[in-house]
Amino acid sequence: MTITTRPAFRLATASLTALILGSGAAMAETWRYAFEEALDEVQGVYAQKFKEEVEANSDHEVQLFPFGTLGESDNIMEQTQSGILQFVNQSPGFTGSLIPEAQVFFVPYLLPEDDDQLFAFFRNSEAINTIFPELYAQQGLELLSMYPEGEVMVTSNRPIAAPADFDDVKVRVMTNPLLVSSYQAFGAPPTPLPWGEVYGGLQTGIVDAQENPAFFIESTRMYEVQDHITRLGHNNFTTALMANQEFFDGLSAEDQQVVRDAAKTAFDHIIEYQQGLTEASLEKITADRPEVTVTTLTEEQRAPFRDTAAQVEETFLEIGGPRAQEVLDQMKADLSAAAQG
Repeated sequence: MTITTRPAFRLATASLTALILGSGAAMAETWRYAFEEALDEVQGVYAQKFKEEVEANSDHEVQLFPFGTLGESDNIMEQTQSGILQFVNQSPGFTGSLIPEAQVFFVPYLLPEDDDQLFAFFRNSEAINTIFPELYAQQGLELLSMYPEGEVMVTSNRPIAAPADFDDVKVRVMTNPLLVSSYQAFGAPPTPLPWGEVYGGLQTGIVDAQENPAFFIESTRMYEVQDHITRLGHNNFTTALMANQEFFDGLSAEDQQVVRDAAKTAFDHIIEYQQGLTEASLEKITADRPEVTVTTLTEEQRAPFRDTAAQVEETFLEIGGPRAQEVLDQMKADLSAAAQG
């Protein structure tokens, strides 16, 4: 007996075959990515480039959540660790509570002021590329990139030229023990405060000063409630992109490579984006409010601040976790290599 396959059956079989074959391919997903700044600030520019690269090289979509849309820094970290978010961009200033070794980035005068040396360090550092990924993984996080955001400056209501000028000046700091210790060593009473309360705190006198890169001082208009900007040369703001470890481990090898490549391309993009950004931001600030003073301390003026670094290093070794000494030693070796070119 001859069996004739009906057209409708053939169509259904073809559709089922296509469905089965298609199930072997990665399904397009929407990945959620939160960060600590606005879309047009440094972390936002990095995030947009990361999103662009992922979407150009995969079927996935990246949904971006700028600061405030999902809460404060501690909220977005909790959401990433729980898997609600796939990616988070956060400073070691906040992750230091989870990964105490990350507080090393708040040892004053550790990072170089020279941009070429700084960028070479972040590209090639053994500490960043080998040690820190292991430490972040212990907290359920895949470290994808660390990058600088710009020279940290102090805004205040009085001129700052020596440690004595910090007397009774309540400096807002992130909730980071080593950053607190750093300003105590400078002679200031540090005051931890969530970022959402800082502008109002400066207006009302809850705090008298704060530190941030110039682009952030300009974009958040903190110069409207502060008269002085001081360049102590003590640090460069560091931040990091992380993924939820379980999410990342569950990706195909191809998608993992897409993510890594996107993070690297975004790193290169943000380094280029920062060229001239600090000076341009300071020019905008002084043009908008000419009475704001911008003071770059001389090496002689910086010397007593620089002298506090050894004290803060000792504090780091006490509170920086079981691998603090290893991290500090490797950082110094990496920085020496970057300085030698």
